[in-house]
Amino acid sequence: MSLKLADVHRIALLARIEITDAQAQESADQLNDILAMIERISRVDTTDVAPMSHPLDGVQRLRPDAVTEQPDRERTMVNAPEQQDGLFLVPRVVE
Repeated sequence: MSLKLADVHRIALLARIEITDAQAQESADQLNDILAMIERISRVDTTDVAPMSHPLDGVQRLRPDAVTEQPDRERTMVNAPEQQDGLFLVPRVVE
């Protein structure tokens, strides 16, 4: 697939971007290079390759998901402009 100058102008129009012919030509060249790389990658045979979440078998070090402090309702409600029965009151949005 190859993008023409008219395609780039159409994309720019849809994105509401003003673009000159020189910029459109440069963008078309860059986009065509990207599309060529995608075509090359899609031709690679991956039938015997198992899916993996990380190419280097990396593992994220995560801290345990544990509660470290209890919420203090009284301290939190000090900042509420309006409250009732320990709950924040907000203006009605939908009528």
